[in-house]
Amino acid sequence: MAPVARGLAGSFRVLEPFQRGSGGIPLTVAVHVEDLRELVESRGEDSRPALVGSSWGAMLALAFAAAYPNLAGPIVLIGCGTFDMAARARMQAILDERMRVPLRLEIDDPDERLRVTAELLVPLYSCELSTTDLEMATCDGRAYEETWADMLRMQAQGSYPAAFSAIRSPILMLHGAADPHPGRMILAGLQKYAPQIEYREWERCGHYPWIERAVSEEFFHVLKDWLVRNTP
Repeated sequence: MAPVARGLAGSFRVLEPFQRGSGGIPLTVAVHVEDLRELVESRGEDSRPALVGSSWGAMLALAFAAAYPNLAGPIVLIGCGTFDMAARARMQAILDERMRVPLRLEIDDPDERLRVTAELLVPLYSCELSTTDLEMATCDGRAYEETWADMLRMQAQGSYPAAFSAIRSPILMLHGAADPHPGRMILAGLQKYAPQIEYREWERCGHYPWIERAVSEEFFHVLKDWLVRNTP
C-alpha cells in the first residue's frame, strides 16, 4: 500500500500502519483490531479517520468499523477479500482457469514460501501492470496463517459479515473486473449488512489498481474525490 499512501499524501495526512508480526501471542482478527484502535486513538487527534484498505486490509477495516463504529470514518475497500464459501470457491475456480500448471512449491521456510507464492500469483491477479514491484517490506508466513485461520473461524461461526450491520460509516468498494476476487459476489454478500456500500469496477484492472496502466490515474482521482466528499 506504500504507493497508495504516497499518492494520497499530497492531499491528506496519511498513516500506513505495519501490522503486528508473529510471535508472543497467536494472531487473531481481534488482536489486529485492537492494535488499530490503539493507533487511531493515539494518533487520530480526536478525529474519525478514513480507513483505506486493500485485500486483507479492506477486511480489517470492516472488522474495526464494526467493533468501533464511533472511531471509524469513511471506509474504502480496494480488492476486498471474501466473506463466504461461495465467493472463495468462485475465486479458486478463476485462479484454476488461469493457471497453466498447478502451483506447487517445496519451500520449507514459511516466510520465503509466502513471498515466492505472492510473486508467482501477481500475473494471475493482474491485467497490465506498470510495474511488478509490489514494494513488500517483509513476509511473515506464520502471521498470515494465524490471522487468516481466525478470519475463517469468525466467518464459519457467523460473526462476519453479520457484524458489519453495526457500521455507520460511508463505504466505497473499488474493484477490478480482472481481480480473481469476485467483486460483485463479495458486494452482494456485504450489502445485506452494509447497504450503504457504493461500488465502482474497472474492466481492465486486477487486484492492484494503483499500478494498472489503464486505470491508475482514474483510480487515484476517484479515491481522492470520494474521500474529500465524505471526510468531515
